[in-house]
Amino acid sequence: MVLDCNGVQKAGYLPEAHTDFIMSVIAEELGLFGVLFVIITFMALMYKGVMIAKRAPDRFGRLLALGITFQIISQAIINLGAISGSMPITGITLPLISYGGSSMLITFATLGVLMNVAIKGNMKRGYVEEADEDVPTQQPLRTVK
Repeated sequence: MVLDCNGVQKAGYLPEAHTDFIMSVIAEELGLFGVLFVIITFMALMYKGVMIAKRAPDRFGRLLALGITFQIISQAIINLGAISGSMPITGITLPLISYGGSSMLITFATLGVLMNVAIKGNMKRGYVEEADEDVPTQQPLRTVK
């Protein structure tokens, strides 16, 4: 399959095709499989975020991980609802896909915090991927099998 990118929606018929309505362009260019791939990717992000929250070291980490996860997922649901016509158009971008400097910056920052919660949860459980020989540890660490 060759992607020819000859869609007509982004040629002036669709307002803000590169930001708010990027899912319309994805649907036109990649079809059902492209849309399903994006939706399944967001579902996988939600699953991993909930798993990170379950493994968080404390209550604050759990609530922070759940808040970040559902902030990103609710933003995606609102955007997909606006694109499909079932919700009003609000101007919310599709996270990690739409063009937009401030939205992308905030999304990456929140994902960095989510990754930090995941690392802290793994450290609490004693799992590390690779221990440095130069760094002294206070307790022996177990490695992931």
